[in-house]
Amino acid sequence: MSGHSKWATTKRAKSVTDAKRSNLFTKLAKNITVAAKDGANPDMNTKLRIAVDKAKAVSMPKDNIERAIARGSGVAGGLALENALYEAYGPEGVAIIIETISDNKNRTVSNIKGILNKHNGSLGTSGGVLWQFERKGIITLALPINDDQELELIDWGAEDILRHEDIAEVICPADITDNLKQKIQAAAHFHFQDATVAYRAKDLILPKEGEKIIALLEALEDDEDVDTVSTNADI
Repeated sequence: MSGHSKWATTKRAKSVTDAKRSNLFTKLAKNITVAAKDGANPDMNTKLRIAVDKAKAVSMPKDNIERAIARGSGVAGGLALENALYEAYGPEGVAIIIETISDNKNRTVSNIKGILNKHNGSLGTSGGVLWQFERKGIITLALPINDDQELELIDWGAEDILRHEDIAEVICPADITDNLKQKIQAAAHFHFQDATVAYRAKDLILPKEGEKIIALLEALEDDEDVDTVSTNADI
């Protein structure tokens, strides 16, 4: 998930220890299945390669990955999975983008509405929230990185580099995410952690009651059908 706020970044970096492992694997498998619809070869399918790499990073079993690819490419049967995007508001009017992967849209919408209602949030109208975000690649690195390394990342296409405690976010155009990721992984002086393409808020707002917003974001992220959650709240 991402705002990309400091909280979202830290939570993503610690996902292996903080998330329920089975739920995490379910989400990753769905992501792989959807990506594999465009081709079962990760070398020829950038979206699939990113999804598979994320699964491998948390030690998802090879058999699980292969089954997910087989479902997505039509080799194995299974319920059809579809992507959907929902625009919402949280406490204090913070903007939220919720991306889902689901085989039952009615269940997904019902769950999201229930979570929003419980946490003083609501669904928005189409386009009412999305204009506040842009699609970006976000690559997470472990610190430290020095000034020369930052300049190197910029030369490779990074638009911004944000430091948070023990990690850094490298922001780049969505279409060069995989290329930049591969350059970083090939360079021994960088410590790669994660790469994703997600909605990133153009401007962040500082809410007064951050804990309430965190509770809502965590509840959304814990839902099995929710893939990513993005917010403009700077928590």
